[in-house]
Amino acid sequence: MDTEAQHTERDRSSRPSGTGDTSEPEAREDRSRFAFAAGITSRIPGGRYSLTLLLVLVCTLLLSMFAARPFEIPSGSMESALRIGDRVLVNKLAYRFDAGPRRGDVVVFDGTGNFGHADYIKRVVGVGGDHVVCCDKEGRIQVNGRPVDESAFLYPGDRPSSVRFDVVVPDGRLFVLGDHRSASSDSRDHLGSPGGGMIPVDAVIGRADAVVWPAGHWTRLHRPDAYARVPAPDGAHG
Repeated sequence: MDTEAQHTERDRSSRPSGTGDTSEPEAREDRSRFAFAAGITSRIPGGRYSLTLLLVLVCTLLLSMFAARPFEIPSGSMESALRIGDRVLVNKLAYRFDAGPRRGDVVVFDGTGNFGHADYIKRVVGVGGDHVVCCDKEGRIQVNGRPVDESAFLYPGDRPSSVRFDVVVPDGRLFVLGDHRSASSDSRDHLGSPGGGMIPVDAVIGRADAVVWPAGHWTRLHRPDAYARVPAPDGAHG
């Protein structure tokens, strides 16, 4: 009896460490985390559902501040691609790591000091150094001497412009137009204003990448090919 008892004690003492001992601290730690989370949710009205909603709102706020934000189309100036009440997703990081807006991009910008105290959405037609003219003999806008076929996005029945202009876009600025030219207040209407109707690149909030609401109108917004053959400003003036 005594010998068996001694063997039993030796067997118990010779068990490998970690097979059972470490599970108890881990279990206690898991229980502590659970108790901590339960303590937080118990203090919030609505419990874990309210906490989940709060976390979603915080994540949405951070996303809106640093990466993307929704923008509701306020007018018909960008029809027919963008209709009044559509909500587009604005990519705030689109130009953070590259050269900036390109011809054909649809951008949202702060119009303070140029267009008005509001945010606007327009299409970039000319960038710094571009020579933008309206219109050639066929009624088309020319950029750096190259006529641009805007039929893919211009509002049906609209002319490229009923206002004639001949401008060179200063460096660091953009010449922007709405797709629904007859219903758009854009760079053409501010040629005599401070900045000559050109918006600063620094005023651009981001690039509109997609229509996200209503669901039936969901679509990605692509840069059209119309500007692909426009030469660089230096080549056009040289």
